[in-house]
Amino acid sequence: MKHIIGLVAGSLIAISAQAQAQPQMYFTVNSSDVMVQGAAMVLATQSVKQKASVRVLLCGQAADMALKDHEMQSLKPMNATPQQMLQGLVKNGATVEVCALYLPNKGLQPDALIQGVKPGKPADVASYMLKSDVKMLAF
Repeated sequence: MKHIIGLVAGSLIAISAQAQAQPQMYFTVNSSDVMVQGAAMVLATQSVKQKASVRVLLCGQAADMALKDHEMQSLKPMNATPQQMLQGLVKNGATVEVCALYLPNKGLQPDALIQGVKPGKPADVASYMLKSDVKMLAF
């Protein structure tokens, strides 16, 4: 009987730990549309505010928002550009990367990126994507 009680208690502890685990959200953004980029940043920001761990991968023209000298249109009602929202994500602990093909094919170096954004490493990105508890969204 003690053995069964121990198993039940252990199972309840494991279930409780899983229920309390921080949600992991993975946003991939490749759209060139500023409103789609903005929508991705808004949802990523809301995820951070709701205590999720957020990781963002920017590819193609969407990665342009990570360039220091990139000018963008402000979006209402936040009156902020997707890049400004991206900077807020970085400031609040999100991991933000550009795809591994982006910088070499643009003829750029990592120092062209805004602070906190790094080139992605395919093996690390794939490993993260394969985790069963990661929720992925593509924009």
